[in-house]
Amino acid sequence: MSSITVTRVVSPDDRLAALAVIEEVFVREKQWIDGVHEQLPADIGSNGRHSWFLARVGGNPAGVMRFLYDPSFDLPETFQVSFEQGVDLEHVRASGRFAEIGRFMILPVYRGQYLVALRLMRAATAEVVERGYTHFITDVFEGEEHSPLNFHTRVLGFEVIGRHLFGELNCSSTRIILTLDILKLYNRVKDSRSRIYQELTGGLQVAFGNHMRLTGSVD
Repeated sequence: MSSITVTRVVSPDDRLAALAVIEEVFVREKQWIDGVHEQLPADIGSNGRHSWFLARVGGNPAGVMRFLYDPSFDLPETFQVSFEQGVDLEHVRASGRFAEIGRFMILPVYRGQYLVALRLMRAATAEVVERGYTHFITDVFEGEEHSPLNFHTRVLGFEVIGRHLFGELNCSSTRIILTLDILKLYNRVKDSRSRIYQELTGGLQVAFGNHMRLTGSVD
């Protein structure tokens, strides 16, 4: 396999490469959006609310991932949101600092190389932890061909907290709302010999260590 690199998108060249990935996957393949130029702001390097990450294989763009920090939990009524029985949204909101995972995609030609997605997730997660965020929240499509739902829930331990029927992407599938306690995942899998878990946690030990030095806590 060619070398896999992951960088945070800060330069104009990386922005254009990330837009090319989004256009191929979300515009041409999935037809979930009409255009790409509003997806990444031109001032991406100085935008503090978002982080975008770009994976390359042998220098060629292969996948992207976006984080939105401190997302709102107040979704529009038009989304038709329903929460799982027993889920207290205020309790979820107060349980930690959340980063929302979105626009996570791999080009079709690289989807068989699982390390591309894992390296992208590892690099992005390490930065999230170093910034002091403790939880992920994300939507995944139910029943969509390339939905990561089973991987998120069975392998990573994401928990389903609700669903909504509509969203900002033009997809007819139900959106399933998932959350993940990052430290809980790390403590569960840090000693595993699984290649998947070793890849995911490769940068987290350093990230947790750096965060603890700065704050005295990982909570």
